[in-house]
Amino acid sequence: MVKIKGASAKTILDSRKEKTILISIKTNVGEFSASAPNGKSIGKYEKKIYKKNLQGDIETIKKFSDYFSEEVLEKFDDLRRIEDIVDRNIGANTVFALESAILKSMAKEQKKQVWELINSSSNRLPRLVGNCVGGGTHSNSERKPDFQEFLLIPKSKSVKESFEKNKIAKKEVEKILKEKNKNFKSKKNDENAWMTSLNEKEVLELLIHDFLAGARKPKFLIGIDVAASSFYKRKNYQYKNPLLKRTSEEQFGYLSNLIKNFNLFYIEDAFEENDFESHAKLLKKFPSSLIVGDDLVVTNYERFKKAIEMKSINAVIVKPNQIGSLLEVKRVCELAKKNNIKIVFSHRSGETEENILADLAFGFQADFFKCGIEGDVREGKIKRLIEIEKSLRR
Repeated sequence: MVKIKGASAKTILDSRKEKTILISIKTNVGEFSASAPNGKSIGKYEKKIYKKNLQGDIETIKKFSDYFSEEVLEKFDDLRRIEDIVDRNIGANTVFALESAILKSMAKEQKKQVWELINSSSNRLPRLVGNCVGGGTHSNSERKPDFQEFLLIPKSKSVKESFEKNKIAKKEVEKILKEKNKNFKSKKNDENAWMTSLNEKEVLELLIHDFLAGARKPKFLIGIDVAASSFYKRKNYQYKNPLLKRTSEEQFGYLSNLIKNFNLFYIEDAFEENDFESHAKLLKKFPSSLIVGDDLVVTNYERFKKAIEMKSINAVIVKPNQIGSLLEVKRVCELAKKNNIKIVFSHRSGETEENILADLAFGFQADFFKCGIEGDVREGKIKRLIEIEKSLRR
């Protein structure tokens, strides 16, 4: 059993050099720490990351430090005791970092890996989803695709093999971008994806007709994160590259053509975050593609329930710090499995060295793991997943 003897918090910088929180706990089995990431493309319905602000949450953790000492923590569901203490006093980032540090302490005390606290029978690894070319709010270039991410999903069951395939593919795409895009300078965006001045259709043409050209059996599936809420204003989708407006009906028609013409497998946030109906219409038309909800659901059980009732999606993004509570993450994952909805555990654009996301994804038996392709702090999370893969083969 674990007993917390003290807790503290401090500010660290994420991969975008923005402030986030790191929490440290002292326990009877040692000291443990964990940090939370920051999102840039933030859904309107996400939980507030801090109660008032980061400094305020740091002070609150200090005040509550002694309150945890009475609690005995032995299993994952014991996180409820911690949540009962901090309820409504701290934000989602702080809850996530605190609970992550506690899970690490419980794993150490029980000589287990963190994922085993969630489900010791976990045996299926998620498939990698890699952000290869970027646009939208994650790219700071003046001219860029309106869609936020262009994704590669290797057709491989091995995480290590998928990781290698994605890295090779990303280099290949860089070469093609140099040929096709005269302004391309091999620069990367917030999520370490290539920045380009091409529009979304041109990027997809490049990926399909150049990168996958001549492949009888393509080794990758292609996906997009439209992040439609980021350019939805005054009841229209306001495209900048090229400059035009699309109504919801026109957006539906445009996306339908892209899915058909480019055989898209994965389509995330195709419409703005309140449009459950258009998502449902798209899913009905393309039931064999993954129609994925992120801003639509924001790892929120009630919104997810609504999306299921309205048949809006067949896959859901899980970002633990959107909701904070890992118990709520568990509820969302259980609801997904009960309704045969695919689970996609995802990083954020402002990441830290923290790699517990891999354990959570494997423990909750996610179908996909969306965490960039290589470089910066994202690679550590994929490497942790490869470690888990190796441990299963021993």
